[in-house]
Amino acid sequence: MGDRLRLAVGIMGNASSLLLYAAPILTFTRVIRKRSTEEFSCIPYIVALSNCLLYTWYGLPVVSYKWENFPVFTINGLGIILELSFIFIYLWFAPARGKIEAGTITTMVMVIFTVTAIISAFVFHDHHHRKVFVGTIGLVASVAMYVAPLVVVKQVIMTKSVEFMPFYLSFFSFLASVLWLAYGLLSHDLLLASPNLVGLPLGISQLGLYCKYRKRGITYNIQEIRA
Repeated sequence: MGDRLRLAVGIMGNASSLLLYAAPILTFTRVIRKRSTEEFSCIPYIVALSNCLLYTWYGLPVVSYKWENFPVFTINGLGIILELSFIFIYLWFAPARGKIEAGTITTMVMVIFTVTAIISAFVFHDHHHRKVFVGTIGLVASVAMYVAPLVVVKQVIMTKSVEFMPFYLSFFSFLASVLWLAYGLLSHDLLLASPNLVGLPLGISQLGLYCKYRKRGITYNIQEIRA
């Protein structure tokens, strides 16, 4: 019963994470249509890429015992494809300064992941120590992924506009945090559960901020129409 419940939660976690990773499609459709990245930041997508790389490796039998974390592997493997696509689109349409910044950070992420994978595979010789090593670095990446949108949150507060903080991104981030927290606890894996203790309150705060400034934005639009 416990394994079935864990698998069910893992499948729901996959679904919510897929929606989370796919949410920026609307944002990048706008970027392609306008042929400009406008005020969008690439940092959240690069940080998400680092998270997906590390947890895809974590879910493989090299680190985990056999396929005990298969749901973790599948969704993060798909996340890698999506995040790389978004970063590529950003690099294509970003101004020169944005290209250099995003390219540099992405390269650093790839180097850190490669070093982590090599050390975990050749220095540690059992699954437990490999999971602790990769999971600890993944924990940092996951927290960074949840904290990265704070760059946009600052912009929302300053401009009093949620234009550059899509609702679905915040909502699916909250939903994924709830489900992966449950999955980690059911798996007795604190390295999977811990990042979501950070992601959950941040997701709630983003949703609260969205509700606050969305209403204000509607009020301003009505006033402009009357004027």
